[in-house]
Amino acid sequence: MRLLMKFGGTSVGDGERIRNVAGIIGESHRQGNEVAVVVSAMSGVTDQLIGMATEVSTCITKPLIDPYIASLRERHMRALEQEAPSLVHDVGEHIDSRLENLRNILTAIYNLRELTPRSRDYVISFGERLSSYVLCAALRERGLPSVVLDGCEAGIVTTPQHGEALALPSSEARIKGRIVPLIGTTIPVIMGYMGCTEEGITTTLGRSGSDYSATIVGAAIDADEIWIWTDVDGVMTADPRIIGDARVIPSVSYLEAMELSFFGAKVLHPRALDPAMRKNIPVRVKNTFNPSHPGTLVHRDERVHSRVVKSITIHQNVALVNINGIRLIGRPGVAKTIFSALAESDVNVMMISQGSSEANISLIVEKAQLDAALHALNGIVKDGIVREITSDREVAAVAVVGAGMAGTPGISGKIFTAMGKAGINIIMISQGSSEVNVSFVVKAQDGKRAVQVLHDEFRLAEAVDE
Repeated sequence: MRLLMKFGGTSVGDGERIRNVAGIIGESHRQGNEVAVVVSAMSGVTDQLIGMATEVSTCITKPLIDPYIASLRERHMRALEQEAPSLVHDVGEHIDSRLENLRNILTAIYNLRELTPRSRDYVISFGERLSSYVLCAALRERGLPSVVLDGCEAGIVTTPQHGEALALPSSEARIKGRIVPLIGTTIPVIMGYMGCTEEGITTTLGRSGSDYSATIVGAAIDADEIWIWTDVDGVMTADPRIIGDARVIPSVSYLEAMELSFFGAKVLHPRALDPAMRKNIPVRVKNTFNPSHPGTLVHRDERVHSRVVKSITIHQNVALVNINGIRLIGRPGVAKTIFSALAESDVNVMMISQGSSEANISLIVEKAQLDAALHALNGIVKDGIVREITSDREVAAVAVVGAGMAGTPGISGKIFTAMGKAGINIIMISQGSSEVNVSFVVKAQDGKRAVQVLHDEFRLAEAVDE
């Protein structure tokens, strides 16, 4: 079996956890599987790198670069000494070399007082540039031949959009040519989250970038499965921090996983799923700290299940925008004007609802983007296209997801009847044409209770044959 395994930041957060990861990889290799690995930065390191890069570009006094570099070195060297004592000298030289490069670029950013998208991408790639060498050393210490490759060396060629790069079609042949010859005898450890342009300039892949790296590589090498190792047992029927009896779902379709992710569930980002979907490669979400658990299989599932609704999710960091005005009625191009203005301000619209009278359009955006959205829409008010724009930060978006909902009569009625019985007022409703997701907005104070009511209503705590 050919496997692509991706390990997230919590999975490689320290020496003990890296030992656990090396054991998982080694066991799979001993079972005769061909294994390639994608690894994230140690937990918290990427955020620290972003913070440090921002600080040195804006501070007036000389920043504390040396102490920061020393703390990074200490953390990675401690893990290396614990898990690969015989390789400390050789691998330590690689780590020191990369840290010196990091020191130089941070110093240059400080001297120029400028953090460009290109230099930012280069800085934040250093988390993976360090963790990958420690994991590779841990494998070699255990007698498992292994080699480190950065994203560019692995063949991930991307568009030039720093921070949100996309893999180019040409990546597939390059990755296949570089990785497949290795995996018969060697375990390649590939730095996640990064690639490079055709000119060799480092790029990063945005949110869930290491997951995206994993599916790009897994699809290119025609993996039988892609395993995403994280710190939960799989996709849940609800957030276990809200619902005490939430249960792991054995399997979900690609479409269900995308809908769940979009509304805040801890699942693969839709962009990360795309390469696997194109090749029809199953993606398994597993827990590094409970490896015997089968996890959740994400695949192209077209069967009819007895379970109509599979999961309830809640997104609490959202805000509501209402666009009102009689001038909207029957006026062509109004929606285009609204969404063009938002797009030009890089505001992502998560949900849309429009009344049949056309006098009101309601939108849900990330709470952090509300001010930008209002600023963008104020121009439309000034132009007289709409009468007023109002907003509300104290809301939550709830999504009910399940492929079995498609074509099943009465699901929406059941949802909203349950809300009515619980005394929860619905502010806005949105349903996609796929019928896999019914989403609605409630006051923030009612959000968690809405999830609990629906989790009970659809009896999601009860296991069924799925």
